[in-house]
Amino acid sequence: MRSVAFSAIFLATGLGSALAADPTGDWRVADGVANIRVAECNGSMWGAVSWEKTPGGRDKNNPDVSKQSRPTLAMPILIDMKKKPAVDQWEGQVYNAKDGQMYSTTIKPVGSDQMEIQGCVLGFLCGGETWTRVSGPIPSSPTNSMAKGAPKGTGASPKSTGALPKSVQTATAPAAPKTTGAASPAAKPGQKQAAGQPPDIGDICLLPDIARFAH
Repeated sequence: MRSVAFSAIFLATGLGSALAADPTGDWRVADGVANIRVAECNGSMWGAVSWEKTPGGRDKNNPDVSKQSRPTLAMPILIDMKKKPAVDQWEGQVYNAKDGQMYSTTIKPVGSDQMEIQGCVLGFLCGGETWTRVSGPIPSSPTNSMAKGAPKGTGASPKSTGALPKSVQTATAPAAPKTTGAASPAAKPGQKQAAGQPPDIGDICLLPDIARFAH
């Protein structure tokens, strides 16, 4: 009995540690205006707006005029985050749709249901916030295997047309083809979405604004 008890404790501890170190999944930003879906795309962590409290947002503060009309839903926020050696932290860039600027940032899972986001401008004026887990973790995208030369499946990445983005904001676009990288299932053909809810964005690695940089 003692052996079984110790095994159960070890298993629970191991699972808790694995979950704590996994930044993938959907996260609610600190002010609650959006969820950000984080997934691994070809070895890097990326994040895109998967839900917005007020649907229909546009990237109106982007300094690139051609991007000011793009939807904030499905817009990349966390850009090409690389894991730091020996620690459960990822470094890259975050796009702040509130001012249209990119910032250096670090993400760090804290426990199983929170993630710290730390961003800096030119190495100073640093600030951060804590996001709360909504769902996940999620499996690795099939596009990761495709990028490594494995046989291609049925979900080839669409051609890219995109743009870059950064911190807490909102997004929703047409549902991407469902893959194992999706945190929640998309509606079936002919099935109506819940009132006021946009379609699920699916596997963010297939989003054009991410695919063009991640592959």
